[in-house]
Amino acid sequence: MFPAENLRDWIGYNVVDPDGKTIGALEAVYVDTLTDEPSFFTVKVGFIGKHRLVFAPALGATVAPKHVRVRFGKDLVKDAPAIETDGELLAADEPAIFTHYDLDYGTGAERRLARR
Repeated sequence: MFPAENLRDWIGYNVVDPDGKTIGALEAVYVDTLTDEPSFFTVKVGFIGKHRLVFAPALGATVAPKHVRVRFGKDLVKDAPAIETDGELLAADEPAIFTHYDLDYGTGAERRLARR
């Protein structure tokens, strides 16, 4: 995977699905608190006045000069758990993000995601 600090260079660029369909703009990178590796991105979706930030896994993502490609389809990402553009991810909401993508959250009591 990529160092989180390098992924921040793509903030504001489009996030696309495997078919090249634009999902939205990369807003932030969240790292796994156990490994300090990029785990999820927030992607700004919606339209004027109705934006929200959905979570997309960094797992298997690739970068190109003008976009970040995730390995999950546009519809799945757009239906993912979301936060308001000025909101923050609550610890209680983390498991739902992992469940949405059928990823293992684990059973520990500690938070798994931290924004970088």
